Amino acid sequence: MRLAGKAAVITGAARGLGRACALRFAQEGADLLLLDVAGDLPGVPYPLGSASQLDHTAELCRDHGVAVLVRQADVRELRQVEAAVGAAVERFGRIDVLVNNAGIAAPSGKAAHEIDESEWQLMIDVDLSGAWRTIRAVGGRMSRQRSGSIVNIASTAGLVGYRHFAGYVAAKHGLVGLTKAAALDYAPLRVRVNALCPGSVRDDSQAEGRMLSEIARSLEVPVDEHEETFLQAQPMNALIEPEDVASAALWLASDESRHVTGSVLTVDGGFTTR
Repeated sequence: MRLAGKAAVITGAARGLGRACALRFAQEGADLLLLDVAGDLPGVPYPLGSASQLDHTAELCRDHGVAVLVRQADVRELRQVEAAVGAAVERFGRIDVLVNNAGIAAPSGKAAHEIDESEWQLMIDVDLSGAWRTIRAVGGRMSRQRSGSIVNIASTAGLVGYRHFAGYVAAKHGLVGLTKAAALDYAPLRVRVNALCPGSVRDDSQAEGRMLSEIARSLEVPVDEHEETFLQAQPMNALIEPEDVASAALWLASDESRHVTGSVLTVDGGFTTR
């Protein structure tokens, strides 16, 4: 029970890595605020997590005996984020952990000069500025507590480039930079900020993730071939499982990593070592 007595906020919690982190944290005793836009966004060419999926994540977590709050909020809207965090503070009395997981993989699949300005702004606003908004909402509270852990879910795209993914790569590189700067801001206050960079994560049916298949779609890789295509680039000859990322997030959230801040932890099977 490494998170017993702690309260955690997880964004993008309806499915995928957000659900995997929520379940892992619930197993370790954390009370949770599960936050998701829980609906589609104009300009994103695939369905996002739904309200029913968010509720299902909550029920799976409650099965472990923890308290769970659910809020629909768009990380592009600061007031919505602040209201959700305020509700969690009212319920739990504190916020100990933030997992910035909300993000989109598309619009992508085109050269940098072919990206519309609206497409660029959408990607940056969700994947980078959305993380800053949630940090803004919890940073002051954690500072006053003199404790807290912020885990930013970046990507190997925050460390290397990918062809036809300029917006996504720029946003994730920016998230790594935000991590390092915020870590220095909060280090004297005992608030830690770290980035987690997953590689190709398998679309697990329990987590209902679809990020890898959407990346494949943007690259025009056939859906029935996409796992094998991504597998060929993995030094360990295996895709990353959602639970692998959730376990790494748990370590960064827990007191076991109490002197780790400003770090970038890869869970990519060796992909970025090449």
